[in-house]
Amino acid sequence: MPDLERISISIESPLARELDRMLRAAGYENRSEYLRDLIRKELVAEEWQRGLEVLGTITLLYDHHQQGLSDKLNALQHDHHANVLSSTHVHLDHHICAEMIMLRGKAELLRTLADGMRKLKGVLHATLSVSTTGKALAGHRHHH
Repeated sequence: MPDLERISISIESPLARELDRMLRAAGYENRSEYLRDLIRKELVAEEWQRGLEVLGTITLLYDHHQQGLSDKLNALQHDHHANVLSSTHVHLDHHICAEMIMLRGKAELLRTLADGMRKLKGVLHATLSVSTTGKALAGHRHHH
């Protein structure tokens, strides 16, 4: 266990009740663990805002019968092969495919790629979920 620093914070009672409600809803057992994860979440958001090298996953839903769409999606991945860590393709039914593409790179590039895919004709849905390479969190995480 790393060195723990005990801190004391003061917040309004209604806010404290909200905190307790949120941590219970999220399945946490105590305020400390919840607040630690809240801080880590903010650290990841900060990495994205600062444009650092980050990890992201694009989840795509598209109609594979759309003329030329698969080629365009493949071309985008080939153009950024240095950023693509992994890609999984599944067939949901006769028409609809889902693809998950895990990427590593500058935040702006990952956003641009996701936007580029989202705009293609035949793409029904595209989301970018943001994560971190973990470098900034490595010193902030304790082991369960």
